Amino acid sequence: MEHVLDNPAWHALATNNNSLAHGNEHVKYFAKEVSPFFGLEVNSAENFQVLYDIVPHNGPVLFVTTSQTELPAQWKVSRFISGIQMVHHGEATAGATQTELMTLADDHIPQMLHLTKLTNPGPFAERTIDFGHYQGVFDGDKLVAMAGQRLHPGNYAEISAVCTHPDYLGRGYARQLLLQQVQRIKTNGETPFLHVRDDNERAINVYKSLGFETRTQIYFYVMAKNI
Repeated sequence: MEHVLDNPAWHALATNNNSLAHGNEHVKYFAKEVSPFFGLEVNSAENFQVLYDIVPHNGPVLFVTTSQTELPAQWKVSRFISGIQMVHHGEATAGATQTELMTLADDHIPQMLHLTKLTNPGPFAERTIDFGHYQGVFDGDKLVAMAGQRLHPGNYAEISAVCTHPDYLGRGYARQLLLQQVQRIKTNGETPFLHVRDDNERAINVYKSLGFETRTQIYFYVMAKNI
C-alpha cells in the first residue's frame, strides 16, 4: 500500500486540506491564491488530462512525486527541483522561549508576502495563510522570521515557509519557530514532516539537529499548460 507521504499533495487534498480542495474524486487542486499544488489519486495520463481540463488557469501548478516522471505533452515544465522529504522522529520539546512568537493573521499578509519573496522558501501566495498555524517574529512592527503549516495528509503535518530576513540570520529565530511547530503538531498526536532542496546542506543539517530524518528523495515539477 502506498504511504501517504509518497503522494502527499493528493492525500492532503483528500483528507485534512479537503476544505481548500477543488476538483473531483480522482484529481484535486488548490485555488491559485492558496497554493500551486495539485494531487492525482493515480499519476496516469488520463488524470493529467483531467487536470488540464479542470484547472481554471494556466499555472503554474506544482507536481510533487517520489519518482522522476515524464509528463504528458500537454504540460510543459518550467522548473524541476530535486529535494528530500524529512520526517521528525525526535522529542516534542520546544525548549526555552527566546523571543516572543506572534500568531500571524490576515493583516500580516503583505509582510508575509514580502518576506517570502525576499527569502524564497517555496511557493507563497495571498491566501497561503489559510493552511493555518503561521507564527512570526517581529522587530517592532517588522516581520523578520516566520514558519507555518502547509500540506496536512492524514496523520502528518508539513512545516513550511520557514524563513528569516537576511539581516536577522544567526539569531536562532528559525530554530525556535521550527521547534514550536514540531511541539504543536506532536501535541496533536501527529507527525511533522518537511521538504527541502537536496543541495541545501545548511538547512538539512539544521533539520537533522532538531530530530528530522530523511525519509525519501522527492521531486517537484513546476508546470503550465502547453498551449
